[in-house]
Amino acid sequence: MTLDREVVADLVDRYVNEGRTIEGLAAQYQFSYRAVRIALLGAGVTLRPPKIPLPPTPPGMVNAYNAGRSIRQLAAMHGMSYCQTRRVLLAEGVQLRPRGRQ
Repeated sequence: MTLDREVVADLVDRYVNEGRTIEGLAAQYQFSYRAVRIALLGAGVTLRPPKIPLPPTPPGMVNAYNAGRSIRQLAAMHGMSYCQTRRVLLAEGVQLRPRGRQ
């Protein structure tokens, strides 16, 4: 999904200048979290670090995900929750696959 330039400019303004969250913007505009995140990154925005401290990224996690492992598999392998594993991957700049697809 490609968003209209004006919408992207508004998302960027609200994220950067108003301090809005990606989750909040996604809910307001009725877009997915992923669509808003990709739009912000595509506009050159540097995303703020997560407010929840993340553990160090386990060695090989990003490569394993990119090679086809699921977030659930990685969470089990590294003794982490699904949400924590997902946040670590996002913090590493990984573009997540759609659900149920490899």
